[in-house]
Amino acid sequence: MAIENLIENVDSQIVNIRTRSLDVSFNELYDMYLNKELIISPDYQRMFRWEPEKQSRFIESLILEMPVPPIFVIEIKDGEYELIDGLQRISSYLRFRGEKLEDESQKPLVLCGCDIVPELNGLTFELIPKALQIKIKRSFVRMEVIRKESEPSLKYHMFKRLNTGGELLSAQEIRNCTVRILGSKGIDFLEKCSENNDFRTIVSRIGSERERLQYRQELVLRYLAMKNDLESYKYPVTEYLTDYLEDITTGKREFNCDREWDIFCKTSRFFAEKFGEDAFSGKTKNEIYKKEFVLYYFDGMFVSVAKMIDALIECGNLPKLVDKLNEIKFGEELKFYNTGSVNGVKTRIRIFTEGVQEILDS
Repeated sequence: MAIENLIENVDSQIVNIRTRSLDVSFNELYDMYLNKELIISPDYQRMFRWEPEKQSRFIESLILEMPVPPIFVIEIKDGEYELIDGLQRISSYLRFRGEKLEDESQKPLVLCGCDIVPELNGLTFELIPKALQIKIKRSFVRMEVIRKESEPSLKYHMFKRLNTGGELLSAQEIRNCTVRILGSKGIDFLEKCSENNDFRTIVSRIGSERERLQYRQELVLRYLAMKNDLESYKYPVTEYLTDYLEDITTGKREFNCDREWDIFCKTSRFFAEKFGEDAFSGKTKNEIYKKEFVLYYFDGMFVSVAKMIDALIECGNLPKLVDKLNEIKFGEELKFYNTGSVNGVKTRIRIFTEGVQEILDS
């Protein structure tokens, strides 16, 4: 690319990004929230994560007039904004002011863990001196505004660059935050599939922590990408999955939601009825199923069965299929292909697919 064209391209992108900066008080942000002029939890935002101690130390910082990082918002219409970075800070302030952000039973924040002025611990907003209440209300923060005239796709790229809240998110949580800016089709479908009762049963052994981190959604995405675009698979898998989700969201890749839903439900039902919670678990030497979820079993078994589920149901050889899947699952050959490498993933899916085809041909 000629240097002249590069400069021209950069200049054209700058024109598409329209921003402005405002200094606003936390009390103004509070009023904007109450008046629905500030949406703090659009669909692509993250969960409210900070522990009470961290929320309290942020409030302590405001009282001590310590500087705080800027927040970033998207202007959706004149005078109305969506928060895209700064949720933890804004939510901490709102909860301290008594707002119920998660459910109606939530109580106002009681300060705890304040380590510079420990006398604040145990106090609520109503209990601190009036002078400190005013100080908190009048604390200012820089608000960077992405104007509504900006190119929509650039909001997506900007959000990815502003994911700086300090809390570690899983890969799927980040996708849920960012990709939804491009559209809701992909994420909505993942959420729908992840809540399927049969699917919840067969992946229940992922554990509560991974479930909290949206791992069920990532498993659905992993299955869809490997079933429909295994040739593009690359390791590490994070970028591969994100690219696939972006493609089905934007329409770059054809994706029939109704057909995919039908296949997914039939496949989940098969594993739930024939294997239950043990579907993707290993065994002890005493032939007892372990309380575990083995990813490479999931890849090979779920993808290969899904690709031929209609033919399998029609042929009626499901008992034989169960035996064949177990034979491969606990056989020696599969152990050599249990990694996330390109060869490992593609080979184990091929091994299971050949086994499923053998049942169809019998």
